[in-house]
Amino acid sequence: MLLKKRIPMKYVLGKIKVEIVLVLAYTILFEIFHYYFINLPVDIPIAIPTMIGTIISLLLAFKSNQAYDRWWEARIVWGAIVNDSRTLIRQVLTFYKDPDFSVEASEFKENFAKRQIAWCYSLGQALRNKDAVKPLEGLMSDEEIRYIKNHQNIPNAILMLHGRDLRNAKNDKRFNTYQQVEIDNTLSRLCDHMGKCERIKNTIFPTTYSMYIRLTLCLFILLLPFGLTSVLSWFAIPLITAIGAAFFLIERMAIHLQDPFENRPTDTPVTAIANTIEKNIKQMLNEYQSEFDILKEFDLNEVPKKADKNAYYVL
Repeated sequence: MLLKKRIPMKYVLGKIKVEIVLVLAYTILFEIFHYYFINLPVDIPIAIPTMIGTIISLLLAFKSNQAYDRWWEARIVWGAIVNDSRTLIRQVLTFYKDPDFSVEASEFKENFAKRQIAWCYSLGQALRNKDAVKPLEGLMSDEEIRYIKNHQNIPNAILMLHGRDLRNAKNDKRFNTYQQVEIDNTLSRLCDHMGKCERIKNTIFPTTYSMYIRLTLCLFILLLPFGLTSVLSWFAIPLITAIGAAFFLIERMAIHLQDPFENRPTDTPVTAIANTIEKNIKQMLNEYQSEFDILKEFDLNEVPKKADKNAYYVL
């Protein structure tokens, strides 16, 4: 994920330093050869590399657009995860029937909320091929973690625990049928978001397309000195190097954007988004707990209906 608005030039050029060195070395050798063997016919019309450069520009533009679409789709999916995570916890907090303000109900809601936070962190780690169990520590019980470790897909196992608790609460008449259906629909959307992320992660951009672009780009760099040396002489060295660096940067940018879950600075910031979800959910829990503590101190049956309507918000 990007941590700064301005990316250091050292980082940018470091991604293509090998290509820059090769282009610079090739151009210098070409100019030395042309200078000492000036009588050899090494010039070609500038229109030839120009046409190849135009073709490369079109190919790179198409690849960059497709790569950005993949990156943007990943960001849209994680934006939907933020919304549905808030919706899920709001539904659990408001739908759960708890007329006696029991500690059991408070624990149920807190465990459900922490498990959703764990799901967000776990999904991000799984998409980056990292340990998806490590973020669960402190958010889920040891029994739940042991259950999850038996599954290959950790985020999916967490959703299974959500569904199990929802079923048990429905059997205990804490949710009615309509409320259960609404919460289950939210869980289904979260499962859909997870599947979309996995599709983006596991669908590889066609390697032949990238190979053709790289071969055409190399051909363009090889032919470019033949069309510029006779006009610019030694000044062609920095110019060709700059042109090559520009093309290679665009190509590398597309390569990075097409894989938004590879733990690079240009990735979709899944950890930062999960952190935002955690803050929002914990704030919702704190507000609920504050109202829960206040209402426990009063007998709501003695509160006048008019005052109850305007002064109290019962979860």
